[in-house]
Amino acid sequence: MKLCLKRTPFVRVSLKASLVPPTCCSSGGTRPPLRPRISSAAPLWSVTANAAKSNTNMAANRVLVYGGKGALGSKCVQHFKSKGWWVASIDLAANEEANENVIVKLTESFTEQAGQVSADVAQLLGEQKVDAILCVAGGWAGGNCNSKDLYKNTDLMWKQSVWTSTISSHLAARHLKADGLLTLAGAKAALSGTGGMVGYGMAKAAVHQLCQSLAAKNSGMPSGAAAVTILPVTLDTPMNRKFMPDADFSSWTPLEYIAELFFNWATGVDRPASGSLMQLLTSGGETQAVATQ
Repeated sequence: MKLCLKRTPFVRVSLKASLVPPTCCSSGGTRPPLRPRISSAAPLWSVTANAAKSNTNMAANRVLVYGGKGALGSKCVQHFKSKGWWVASIDLAANEEANENVIVKLTESFTEQAGQVSADVAQLLGEQKVDAILCVAGGWAGGNCNSKDLYKNTDLMWKQSVWTSTISSHLAARHLKADGLLTLAGAKAALSGTGGMVGYGMAKAAVHQLCQSLAAKNSGMPSGAAAVTILPVTLDTPMNRKFMPDADFSSWTPLEYIAELFFNWATGVDRPASGSLMQLLTSGGETQAVATQ
């Protein structure tokens, strides 16, 4: 069946509505946002008609990557594709390596954005179910309660982390297989107070709470499905290296490690219990995933 696409209007994308995955979760003071702006030079595309459902049948396993254009999301798309999985990316711009893309339209309304993404994913998948949904969307912005940017940055953090995680949970309820996997992106820093980055800490703490709620009775998750949140400190990305060139990179978590970790969990290897908050602790170039007690 042929994939029908509709060209959406030219949109200038600003940092305010970024869905780029979190590249750094370390505590501390304000620093420049760790992501480039998405170029608006190329037109955006969205799934609008009969998606190529036949393509979803070509692979035995399927995964949705929310934030699939960012650093971590792109690595996840690459890794799962290399394993023979069908991969769909959800983001503000298309990931050309993915089998399919759902383009998120910019809006100040959560209900509008959630409705649009949910409808496009439903149209893409039809009756097909996916084995895993990886929500790696997010971002970073600092500021304490006296910051002139408190309101702006808190709004940004909520959109980047809480909106995307909430939408992903609904997608899991509708499209995840029984015994499937949903991952969310939290932060180790949000296990305690984050005075220098109030909005960031609030948003990540909300993601932690959502994960534990999804593991509770009557959450709406499919039978046997697991919701697991990763809590990194600092991810080893090109942008983090650019902004922190003198840091100890051996204490940063490689993106490849996380992609492989997700793949193992998705295939049932050492998968944590649903509701787990998994700290990613890296030292001397070695990383361990440790459950928060």
